[in-house]
Amino acid sequence: MKNGTVIIGNGIAGITTARHLRKNDSQRIRVISSETPYFFSRTALMYVYMGHMKFEHTQPYENWFWEKNKIELIQDYVERIDPKSNQISLKSGEVIDYDNLVIATGSRTKYFDWPGQDLKGVQGLFSYQDLEALEKQTPKPFEKGHPTKRAVIVGAGLIGVELAEMLLTRDIHVTILVRGGHFWGNVITASEGEWIGKHIASHGVDLRYDTELEEIFGDEEGRVRGVKLSNGEELPCEIVGVTTGVTPNVEFLTGSGIEFNRGIWVDEFLQTNFSNIYAVGDCAEMRSPINGRKAIEPVWYVGRMMGEALGLTLAGKKTAYRPGPWYNSAKFFDIEYQTYGLVEAKESKNQKHFFWKQDGANQFITVAYHPESQIFQGINAFGVRLRHEYFDRMIRAEKSVADVVGGMPAANFDAEFQRRWVKEFIASFHAQTGIKPKKSNILKSLLTR
Repeated sequence: MKNGTVIIGNGIAGITTARHLRKNDSQRIRVISSETPYFFSRTALMYVYMGHMKFEHTQPYENWFWEKNKIELIQDYVERIDPKSNQISLKSGEVIDYDNLVIATGSRTKYFDWPGQDLKGVQGLFSYQDLEALEKQTPKPFEKGHPTKRAVIVGAGLIGVELAEMLLTRDIHVTILVRGGHFWGNVITASEGEWIGKHIASHGVDLRYDTELEEIFGDEEGRVRGVKLSNGEELPCEIVGVTTGVTPNVEFLTGSGIEFNRGIWVDEFLQTNFSNIYAVGDCAEMRSPINGRKAIEPVWYVGRMMGEALGLTLAGKKTAYRPGPWYNSAKFFDIEYQTYGLVEAKESKNQKHFFWKQDGANQFITVAYHPESQIFQGINAFGVRLRHEYFDRMIRAEKSVADVVGGMPAANFDAEFQRRWVKEFIASFHAQTGIKPKKSNILKSLLTR
């Protein structure tokens, strides 16, 4: 393999692939990225903006790491892939040959063709370039520059909350447009959305429910000056944050012969319709998802797991990507959020919900289970910390909701003084559902492993 493996994209998926390939093989590895010279933690961009860390602190590896591990870094833009000749054409004019190719180009912000969306001040929050643009548009109050006093964020999700929190640190008034009747309505339940919305509003954010963006207005210099809402109201602003989700970054593959739908079609070994071309991370779309997972999952840990499996495969140790039950975590300002398994936004004939909230605290939980079989399906937890291993084991074993709720003392790993919520939670579950939780001895096995 004279040309070795070429990886397009230096995010978590691409770099994890490179690292695990290098651990198991000595072949040539080249990583191409047009975003930044070195891999960085994308989830830390908000903390750079807020002054909690410098950008170089988001880079997990020292600059010497790459040369020492013989991973060649190329900062350029890929314009074309020719699978027939096994070649990549770069914007600089260079042509690169490969034996194996990994596409890990991630996602980009999803836009919806709003009038005025090309104005200065309209942007997402995904790339390093997005961070640079936001810094330029929203200088710190004591710095000179274009004054930004108001921002409108389109899209009520995790990235929207992050952007709101960031802008508030620079004394910018923030309005979030929520398309539905409660926050993050396509993901969390109405009860959860109601309480999260109240918490976000308590931080000074103006939430507009059942409201969508119609148009963005600009000034004579091509900067944002305001927006028009679906109800006809006009709001002045200098920033429009687009946080309506992301879409796989695959447009450059048009005409290459590499098959893609929303993302690049891959099988369980992350292989495309070409035997020596693979895709990982946000840009990959599974042909046959398993364990109730979605075909595209733009989440950090998914990219990491894909990279681990593919790195082994490229090193000659063929390894399928087989994710377990779904999980994710995030924060809504100071409320931690965890989800395990599948909790639908609404109850259905195949899923019933139990919702519990602790009085006087931002701690609430939704448990999902099948109405007939009472098999546990998933849990959303806000303001409490739960063990991933506990729910992973329970979901894989298809345990009943009575078993899962009865074993909640094993799932909780909050500080000692916070554990009183568990007894309240179990008692409330029994009272509301009529299902008697079963005591479990799983805690001992979890703590002694």
